[in-house]
Amino acid sequence: MDYILNGFVEAFRLIFSFDPEIIQIVLLSLFVSFSATLYGTLIGVPLGIALGIHHFRGKKVVSRFLYTFMSFPPVIIGLFTALFLARSGPFGQFQLMYTPTAMIIAQTILVTPVIMGIVFNHASTSGYEVVQTGKTLGARRWDILILLVLELKAVIMIALVTGFGRAISEVGAVMIVGGNIRGFTRVMTTFIAMNNNMGQYSVSIAMGLILMSISFFTNSLLYHFILGDQNEYRD
Repeated sequence: MDYILNGFVEAFRLIFSFDPEIIQIVLLSLFVSFSATLYGTLIGVPLGIALGIHHFRGKKVVSRFLYTFMSFPPVIIGLFTALFLARSGPFGQFQLMYTPTAMIIAQTILVTPVIMGIVFNHASTSGYEVVQTGKTLGARRWDILILLVLELKAVIMIALVTGFGRAISEVGAVMIVGGNIRGFTRVMTTFIAMNNNMGQYSVSIAMGLILMSISFFTNSLLYHFILGDQNEYRD
């Protein structure tokens, strides 16, 4: 029990010492996860809305595949990404393996189905009603698109935060394609896993507290932009 308490004490010391390596790891983690979430949003939101508001043959099959990919094991995504980016793979000529770019690609593949699935689920119900109402009132396509975005604003924000949370907490895929190289591809989750295996619990706890703080901050933003707006509307 003492080593856990001592670990927390040492963790706070490391956090407030502003260690350059810790700062570099945190910044790289944020850059990779934010980039992957941005790309996932740009891809997943339009596709989720488009699939949700249109009725077509095979929509149920598409939705089942989508929901399956939402819970796809990250290590499998990392494996297939590595196969494509390896020297002997289709994209080996770009030499992307063990780079932050490879990590962004893997995390984008990971979070896009999550964002797309959340948007798709809500667009299939409320989004379709908005489209039909807009057409009845004679709204143009651009006007209907604006109405859809406004109607699904809270859902899109939830999808974005959920995707970011999945990205920044992921370890398997980024470990495979990034390699956990010190000063280059080492992020918070791989840093925690490595130090835990080495028995260096204090630095693992320190990074874990930072990761938890970032998660709390993103969820606070979610509350502010979504629940805050709803409370203002009620008032």
